[in-house]
Amino acid sequence: MTGSIEQGISQTHGDTHTLHFRVRLPAPMEAVWPAFSSAHGLGAWWIPVDVLEPRLGGLVALRGVGSGRVTAWDVDRVAEYTVEGVGRIRFHLERDGETGAVLRFTHEFQGRGESESRWRSRFESLVEMLEK
Repeated sequence: MTGSIEQGISQTHGDTHTLHFRVRLPAPMEAVWPAFSSAHGLGAWWIPVDVLEPRLGGLVALRGVGSGRVTAWDVDRVAEYTVEGVGRIRFHLERDGETGAVLRFTHEFQGRGESESRWRSRFESLVEMLEK
């Protein structure tokens, strides 16, 4: 199976901006879960993480960006981080047959934040890393 990134969707309601992506990943859920739920995994494709307590309410600190809390946690399925200055970032995994997974990604933030193209580039790096 090869990975693919479907068109991102960007919505704005008042000062709140929301980006959504659906990404097909070329590995089963159990194999890709660490990419969203561990400091090492997130650092491999997104951003260095100084602290990540993998549990609801746990501390998360993104190097050079800010700190916050784990605001949703369902092992092997959902990791959500709310970080001051970054907003709410949610990774939701679903099965895609025997050998793949689908990531449903949401980034909700106030004011100026990440662009759709920057997240697309990050997901391309993630897919490439998983295909090796």
